[in-house]
Amino acid sequence: MEIALRNQSVIAAFTRRFLVGFLLVWATLTSSVVSAQTTLPFFEDFSTASGRPGIDRPDANRWQSGSGVYINNTMAINQPTVNVASFDGLMANGRPYIQNSPLAQGYTDTLASLPINLNGLSVADSVYISFYWQAKGLGEAPDPGDSLSRQAADSLTLQFLDRTGSWKTVWAIAGGIINNNFFQVFVPVRQAAYFHAGFAFRFRSFGRASGPFDTWNVDYIYMNRGRSVNDRFVKDVAMRQALSPLLKRYTAMPLTQYVVNPAAETADSVMTDSYNLFNNFNFTTFRFTVRDETSGRLVQDDPQTSSVLIPALSSQRKSAKPRPVTGFGSATRAMLRYKFDLLTTDDQNPSIPGVNLRRNDTISAVAALDNYYAYDDGTWEYAQQIRQREQIAVRFVLNKPDAMVGVKACIVPFTTNQTGQSFVINVYSNNGGRPGTIIYRQSFTTQYPTYRNGFVDFAFTKNVSVRDTFYVGYQQVSSSDTTYLRLGFDKNSPFGTQIFYNGGTNWEQNGSSSSLNVQGAFMLRPIMGGQPDTVVTATPDPEPLAALQVYPNPTAGLIRWDEQRLTKLDVISTGGQIIHTVEPVRGQQTLDLSYLPDGLYLIRLWADQRTNVQKIIIQH
Repeated sequence: MEIALRNQSVIAAFTRRFLVGFLLVWATLTSSVVSAQTTLPFFEDFSTASGRPGIDRPDANRWQSGSGVYINNTMAINQPTVNVASFDGLMANGRPYIQNSPLAQGYTDTLASLPINLNGLSVADSVYISFYWQAKGLGEAPDPGDSLSRQAADSLTLQFLDRTGSWKTVWAIAGGIINNNFFQVFVPVRQAAYFHAGFAFRFRSFGRASGPFDTWNVDYIYMNRGRSVNDRFVKDVAMRQALSPLLKRYTAMPLTQYVVNPAAETADSVMTDSYNLFNNFNFTTFRFTVRDETSGRLVQDDPQTSSVLIPALSSQRKSAKPRPVTGFGSATRAMLRYKFDLLTTDDQNPSIPGVNLRRNDTISAVAALDNYYAYDDGTWEYAQQIRQREQIAVRFVLNKPDAMVGVKACIVPFTTNQTGQSFVINVYSNNGGRPGTIIYRQSFTTQYPTYRNGFVDFAFTKNVSVRDTFYVGYQQVSSSDTTYLRLGFDKNSPFGTQIFYNGGTNWEQNGSSSSLNVQGAFMLRPIMGGQPDTVVTATPDPEPLAALQVYPNPTAGLIRWDEQRLTKLDVISTGGQIIHTVEPVRGQQTLDLSYLPDGLYLIRLWADQRTNVQKIIIQH
């Protein structure tokens, strides 16, 4: 009996310790779960993104990590507020979900909320989620699918997480929509299985997973109790469109070039717009500021003194006059952050309880005064490609002589991994407002940036001295469609007339003919500031003879030459035997020798009174 009592006391003590430990563990786990949860209302307009193109991610205070969704203010058309969430076939690092399989389809980007505590609520609480969506925008259009080829339609879906941990689709839209409007959707929470402490929702896109295809844009997500399908209007006036450039001729330029004539290089005005989401008018004012983020110096601060009426459900253009910036001293770079702060009473707004809607009243951009020129805003909406015999060139006009040391290029990954694929950068003189002589040429191999919208620096082996006007362009080397170089293209740029196109014979200005008529700018930036090695003049010298040689070397078989007057080409073995002879037809500047085995060969070229013998390696 005494032994039994002792055992019971020991068991009781162990039980107490176990229960205390269990309660401590349970309390810790419960605390961590609650801290990861959010409560109603849930509101997200993506306006709090930092404004770092290609790096912005969904807010970790509202969204689960690991999303491939791209937060930006450039992919959409007439978005409700500043910034949207864009879905496509690229992961968060800017690479395709599936490479080397161009037509591969599947689920791509996912945007999932953190857990939202709906415990204790019911259908009677009338919980709704609303949001705006747009297909395509400035990206690639989602496709409707094809029953003949059994290709599934591209789609965007909204799913709810029930108490069993299963995701249930509650709304979906398929591709094939030809409309650039944003549409507002209301989805009720009506099933009892959704009213639990770990509820969550997510958006998922389905489409081509091999690149930036099948774009969807989502904005202004709002979930709360006590709502209905008639709860369409929010007393919110928000900034919206991306700012126009602070500079008159570029989006970025070397500081050393800007200070030569700041007044001539500064834009006459900077523009954006605001949007009134409410079904009643409102009054607004704004403040325009410019600050050098490198030095911290505030260089302009202009408040608008008079209130302006903005009608219901309407956009309104905002404009400010920037002043030329001086006083850089010995600085070598400046980052001019120019910003509109809309002054409204959104912080006193009961439309969405607990949410300060002044969060979307600010919009800004940066004009870089560094060591390069740019016509792009740092973000691409798609990518342009050219064929083998085509050339693209972009015009740049200097304030004083300078030296070019390389280029920054944003190469976009599409379908096939092109890492290592050769391409050529050309620098041209000026010939009456069009590209003239190629005064510098260098071949590079394709490298992708480490994140979306990133740039890779391609350094020249010689510095190229330039003055007045020069042109920078690129050429495709490979004749295979799967290896075409895709260079990032900013569709929002107003500087498209600086692009020139050569289809094989003549240079034509973008927009002046049917050969090339696109709105935007290539993300190709000349890097300046070196010591001169090679001289380029604004007035073209007599056209030099093209080098009498073939490239690339080594080659897998396809060779190219630039001398259009080539009359004869001999392929000779190392033993002196002529293996192949060709007399190029008019316009022919390539020859396929891929049928030859690997090894060393001699190429003899004839043009006019010139001849040259070159060694070349064929390596498959």
